[in-house]
Amino acid sequence: MKVKLQTSDDISFEDFRTQILKDYRTAVTSRECSLLGRREVLTGKAKFGIFGDGKELPQLAMARSFQNGDFRSGYYRDQTFMMALDLFKPKDFFHGLYATTDMEKEPMSAGRQMGGHFVTHSLNEDGSWRNLTKQKNSSADISPTAAQMPRLLGLAQASKIYRHVEGLDSANFSNKGNEVAWGTIGNASTSEGLFFETINAAGVLQVPMVISIWDDDYGISVPAEHHTTKENISEILKGFQRSEEKAGYEILKVKGWDYTALIHTFENASDIAREEHVPVLIHVIELTQPQGHSTSGSHERYKSEERLEWEKENDCNKRFREWILEKGIATEEELKTLELTIKREVRTAKKEAWAEFLAPHKETKKTLIGLLENVANTSPNKVFINKIKNDLIAIEEPIKRDLASLSRKALRYLLGENTAEKVALSHWISTFLDKTQPLYSSHLYSELVTKATNVQAIAPVYDHNTENVDGRIILRDNFDKLFGNYPEALVFGEDSGAIGDVNQGLEGLQKKYGKLRVADTGIREATIVGQGIGLALRGLRPIAEIQYLDYLLYAIQTLSDDLATLLYRTVGKQKAPLIIRTRGHRLEGIWHSGSPMSGLIHLLRGIYILVPRDMTRAAGFYNTLLKSDEPALVIESLNGYRLKEPLPSNLGELCTPIGVVETIKEGTDITLLSYGSTLRIVTQVAKELKEVGIDAEVIDAQSLLPFDINQDVLKSVKKTNRLLVIDEDTPGGCSAYLIQEIVEKQGAYKYLDSAPQTLTAKAHRPAYATDGDYFSKPNAEDIFEKVYEIMHEANPMDYPALR
Repeated sequence: MKVKLQTSDDISFEDFRTQILKDYRTAVTSRECSLLGRREVLTGKAKFGIFGDGKELPQLAMARSFQNGDFRSGYYRDQTFMMALDLFKPKDFFHGLYATTDMEKEPMSAGRQMGGHFVTHSLNEDGSWRNLTKQKNSSADISPTAAQMPRLLGLAQASKIYRHVEGLDSANFSNKGNEVAWGTIGNASTSEGLFFETINAAGVLQVPMVISIWDDDYGISVPAEHHTTKENISEILKGFQRSEEKAGYEILKVKGWDYTALIHTFENASDIAREEHVPVLIHVIELTQPQGHSTSGSHERYKSEERLEWEKENDCNKRFREWILEKGIATEEELKTLELTIKREVRTAKKEAWAEFLAPHKETKKTLIGLLENVANTSPNKVFINKIKNDLIAIEEPIKRDLASLSRKALRYLLGENTAEKVALSHWISTFLDKTQPLYSSHLYSELVTKATNVQAIAPVYDHNTENVDGRIILRDNFDKLFGNYPEALVFGEDSGAIGDVNQGLEGLQKKYGKLRVADTGIREATIVGQGIGLALRGLRPIAEIQYLDYLLYAIQTLSDDLATLLYRTVGKQKAPLIIRTRGHRLEGIWHSGSPMSGLIHLLRGIYILVPRDMTRAAGFYNTLLKSDEPALVIESLNGYRLKEPLPSNLGELCTPIGVVETIKEGTDITLLSYGSTLRIVTQVAKELKEVGIDAEVIDAQSLLPFDINQDVLKSVKKTNRLLVIDEDTPGGCSAYLIQEIVEKQGAYKYLDSAPQTLTAKAHRPAYATDGDYFSKPNAEDIFEKVYEIMHEANPMDYPALR
């Protein structure tokens, strides 16, 4: 397809000159930051550096076409782009390298991420949305290669939703869907599956996405011949090129040192994506990487002399400079003067950032030295404490670790002493740790009053003539209420649309709410989750459906590295309240059977993990989540859709509390904790145990992350003095986690008369069919005998050996 090149409106030469020299200033500033940044790592002031040198010119062109409301989902070499938009300054760059824990000074992550990871702030201090249409936006970067791609898909799809779905309040989020999502990726990372999955999905969905591939012919030390067929990503993607008959991509190719061609190419891409909602791929070739991949190695080790010479001659900044001189835009003397000015500015920014980083530590050091002097003078261990004090004095550039470590070591020499000086030091240490630890540990979950765990429970209400229905009906009718109440809510997944999901929990809803709000997707779990993240970042309330629990493994990297860490790595400046809906537990076979639980509860810290035992509880969780703004995984019981449940009359309103257990049956002899489908077996066994004189208390965990915030299991153990956790996960998995929560965190060990125990599935995946389930996962007889064994050990007279 022929594409007309779109160019900027004509401007005066002086305005043109000003614009060009501003771009040159930005390019040189960015390069100086990269060069000085590497030195700071090699001197030990910074721990690691990965920079954008060699990619400056195409990023300037991208910035020219980037508009308010647009979103970036890029990777760790885009510093020039952020500088060009005035979203990132040299001093910010160095504060990022030094890991300054002050969001005002290090606005990208307050020191939580290494340099080169960029973010803009989407939220006000109270957690409410800023007007994203009035600012240029960058979604929070992550390091794993190509991991920025799934989220990019959702950021782009949001524009399509806002353009075509009626009734949305788009004031803060979209101007009629005219926003473009801009992605960047290195050429070697296009080998990752996440890249190809996203490329395919965006072509199917036809969303306004521009993906730029910065191609410097290498991936760390490995040349393109080992990464890409034909050593040319745009060549092998030609099949995605759109035609008059078939939708697809517009694919453009441009040299990374050709300033005017870059400007025209990015303007052209922006117009196509913005107006036509067509994805565009820009392959930017002939780029260089002057300092190699990162500070962990030198590119001289793996590039030939010929390649190194070529890179020197074709460095985009050098070629830009030559073009400026050739066109008479500036003289050699003017450029030299500008370059010297920039060098001084960047060096000044570096010095100021380092001084600002050290200043609070030095003040704290003075205070601590005084406390150590005081305590030494009153202690028989004065010699040892003075050595610690002198060690601290010798540290000219202290960091928080030095202050914490040395002060805590001093306490060891004060054992048994009870002086005012020791009390003062101990108080200082506690205060310092209480103040400092949140700088590294806050915002794993929401800390606002609107957080999901603050949503109050609303019990299901039943009429006197309540009907018993299949569990799926409760879900379906509850989703119907939600989609009516929340215009911004939408659901998508494999088979979610036309047939209303594989268990008909969405039956008929696509016909009622349309194909964009209740949508089918391809078989591509990672980008289903990515869609959800991107849509949620732009103010929508997506429910991403993963058909079965074990299919989450396809998306685990996106869930773990991106969604679970988003609030944490932005220190509460971005949020993505995505709900992931799936189903699992007790299917009679190796697959779809609940086996990944032990991985999920550890890999997904930062996401609520909810395990309702029936569809009424599941419906209540969805209602709770939509009243709040946090991500969650809801695992419905796969064998519960056809089980009968009484139909509540307050669907859409009932709320299952998050982090709260429910006591299903009270008892006095032993506490039995379980969740999901296995809980039904436990409940039945509790009745059988009653026949042999064992009165078990049965508790439904309901929430795994978080678990039992009211410590109700502890209250139960105080009464029964015994604990058994029953779980269909593998040994050492979820049940071990629950034991730690109860025995260690809640302190239940103080009230136990018998050892706390777990009953789990076997270490292998469950075998097929009914017998496979019986001999692979805890069955009724296993549970009965384990409880009886515990009671026999405690009281063999009343409970003689069973076998």
